Amino acid sequence: MTHTQGTTEWVPTPDGRRLHAMVLGPVDGPAVVFEAGAAASRSSWAAVQPLVAEHARAIVYDRSGLGRSAPDPGGRTLSRMAGDLGSVLDHFGPGPFVLAGHSAGGPIVRLAAAAKPDRIAGLVLVDPTDEAADVLFGRSFRRMERSAIAVGGVLARLGLLGFVFRGTLRGVPDDVRDDLRREAFGPGVIRTQREQARTFLDELATWRTTPPGHDGIPVTVISGALPGNGMNAAMRAAANASHARRAAAANGRHVLAGRSGHYVPITEPELVAGEIRRLLEAHRPG
Repeated sequence: MTHTQGTTEWVPTPDGRRLHAMVLGPVDGPAVVFEAGAAASRSSWAAVQPLVAEHARAIVYDRSGLGRSAPDPGGRTLSRMAGDLGSVLDHFGPGPFVLAGHSAGGPIVRLAAAAKPDRIAGLVLVDPTDEAADVLFGRSFRRMERSAIAVGGVLARLGLLGFVFRGTLRGVPDDVRDDLRREAFGPGVIRTQREQARTFLDELATWRTTPPGHDGIPVTVISGALPGNGMNAAMRAAANASHARRAAAANGRHVLAGRSGHYVPITEPELVAGEIRRLLEAHRPG
């Protein structure tokens, strides 16, 4: 039987690692590559990917240390993660590609797009982490992040982390639910999250003065409308203001997901898929 997220391919990196990817949809024409959030795997896009695959090749993958991809001994800096996304694009190239990034995946797709902008047809940033949000760089946010990772580590060791995210498992196809149970809630995921967090905000802070350039690439930013998922009303307002600035700076489009908090790909997959299709259609000739 075909898996909900398609067939597996293994993507080589220049240093000899392999990244696990899954592919759905037609081979010809533009492709869409999805980048998940901080501790998430390809499975976080399971509701969006099949909708996009009705119109284009839709590719999900696991960053090193997540899903089925082995950990990266070289670390998880933002630049290294963007380099791995570049390897995925090289493997499935030559493009053009629409890149969709959720949460911490937003900066990763932006940096990868800046490296080779000629092959990028558009960016869809879904409730992205953005350097314009001052709240990210205060002591309280960093304390909250460290605490969340520490608690997650304890729960993972006790086998209880999946219970916290039991809502994520509701309504997903059986094969994706099985993947999540096997891959998404173990101590290795938290180790990878901790390694990513070690430098992520410091690297992102440098973008406040020298952001990656992607002039001419169409950009859509989707914001969750609702607090929750670890974001209070003030944080949600700050995040959405940063999203509006990101879209305006790119002469792009800012879309509000009215029924969603942070996990828009799960709660409003049709909205995300629709915005991706809009960029695909704009790129196609005629």
